[in-house]
Amino acid sequence: MANRSKFTMTEAQRRARTFSESFKRQKVQQVELGQIRIAELCKQYEISTMTAYRWINKYGTMKDKPERIVVETQSDAKELLNLKKKIAELERIVGQKQMLLDFKDKMIEIAEEEYGVDIKKKFGTKPSDTTG
Repeated sequence: MANRSKFTMTEAQRRARTFSESFKRQKVQQVELGQIRIAELCKQYEISTMTAYRWINKYGTMKDKPERIVVETQSDAKELLNLKKKIAELERIVGQKQMLLDFKDKMIEIAEEEYGVDIKKKFGTKPSDTTG
């Protein structure tokens, strides 16, 4: 984002400038095509981000369309793919752990039936004191 401290012109000098409509349309088209980022445009021509967005709203081809095209950079796409892989791996691990828990519960159930002993701990009951 362009900060006032990064401008070499004074505010009065910047206000005195005017850009032609064709220039504005050309820069908005470059932004929409991904040839230049808004931050670069602001820095190069010493305009505020508000000015750049006003140009985009006025001259942009996407302003009247209900759909907006989102352009991902290659690094964004790689990061998204890596995150999806990580999610799939974590889901696989959670599935394995759930299978182990289900297996353990079934083994306890079978052992309880086989030996007639209550193996699962009952919360809220105190063990009986056999020493006395």
